[in-house]
Amino acid sequence: MSRADHMDVAAYALGVLDPQDTERFEEHLATCWACAAELETMVPVVGMLSGIDGEAMAALEQTHTDPALLDRTLVAVRRDRRRTRVRQLLATAAAVVVFGGLSGVAAGMLGDDSPSVPQAEPTPPVPTSAPSSGPADPNAPGVGGEEIEGDEHRATDPGTGVKTTMWLAKKEYGTQIAVQLGRLPGPRTCRLVVVRKNATSEVVSTWSVPGNGYGTNQNPLTLQLSASTSAPLGDIEKVQVQSVDVNGVASPLVTVSDL
Repeated sequence: MSRADHMDVAAYALGVLDPQDTERFEEHLATCWACAAELETMVPVVGMLSGIDGEAMAALEQTHTDPALLDRTLVAVRRDRRRTRVRQLLATAAAVVVFGGLSGVAAGMLGDDSPSVPQAEPTPPVPTSAPSSGPADPNAPGVGGEEIEGDEHRATDPGTGVKTTMWLAKKEYGTQIAVQLGRLPGPRTCRLVVVRKNATSEVVSTWSVPGNGYGTNQNPLTLQLSASTSAPLGDIEKVQVQSVDVNGVASPLVTVSDL
C-alpha cells in the first residue's frame, strides 16, 4: 500500500478525484481501517464546506496574496454577523410584543367588565311518561306495565265472598286468560278450570294460597295470574276458581259465567 493512497482521503472526501482514482481509493479504503477512520472525521468538515460557494472560495484565495483585502473581508464578515444577530433580536422582541398584546386582549375578554359569552341552555329532560291524574291502585292489574288484553268480566261469590276479575282474549292458539283474585283466604290449594259448552272441562292452572291469603286483612295484595287454553273463546261456557282439599275433592270459590 503506497503513501499516496493514504493521502487521497481528503481529496476523496471533497469529491475531487477523477473516476479512476475514486475507484482505486475505494478499493484501498475497503482494507485500510486508518483511512476509514480519517474519512469519518472529515465528514462534518465536508458538510460545512458544502455551504461555501465558488465566489467565496475565490475571494478567500485572493486574501492570501492581498493582506488589505483580508482585513476588509474580516470586517465585512463581522459586520454581517452583527446585523444577523440584531435582526434575530428584533424578531424575538417583536414576537414577545405580539404575544403580550394577544395575552392582554384575552385577559380583557375574560375580565368582569367584558360581556359574558352566551352559554347554551341545558336541554330539559323529556318526561318518560305523562303525570298521573290521581293515585294508582296498587291492586289494579297492569299497573306499571302494559294494559291487560281481553274482555273484562267481574264476579263475587255470595257464599265464599271470593272476588275476581278476569280478562279473556281470543288467540290463534285458543284463549288467553288473566285472573285477579281477592278476599281469598288461606291456606288452601286452588285451581282454575275452563268449562266448555259441550260440558267438558279443563284445568288450566293450579297454585297454593298462603295462610294470610290474598286480598285479605292480613295481606291486602291481590293474586294475579295468567293461563291459556286451546278452547276457542266462543266454545267456553264459564271459568271457575275451585278449592281442592287434601282428598282431591274440589269445590267452587267464584265463577265467571257471563261470557
